[in-house]
Amino acid sequence: MSDLQKYIKQRKKNDKAFSENYDEGYNELKIGELLKQARIESGITQETLAQQLNTKKSAISRIENHAQDIKLSTLQNFARIMGKELRIELI
Repeated sequence: MSDLQKYIKQRKKNDKAFSENYDEGYNELKIGELLKQARIESGITQETLAQQLNTKKSAISRIENHAQDIKLSTLQNFARIMGKELRIELI
């Protein structure tokens, strides 16, 4: 376990607000990063994706960097354009 991982584990143990906010923020970042990776692997630029989604490049950037309040239909269209399948799991 790295020093960073040890710090996060200890901080989450001692600070409930940090723990809740950390997990929420991590999940938002994770979704955005997954979308970004899929876009790059598909060879599609933010500009091209924005045109195909009928939005602005800045909106794509916000999705990839913040991933907050994304509509399911937007995620489905994002996946479709990249030739991917959207799958959501509750575990």
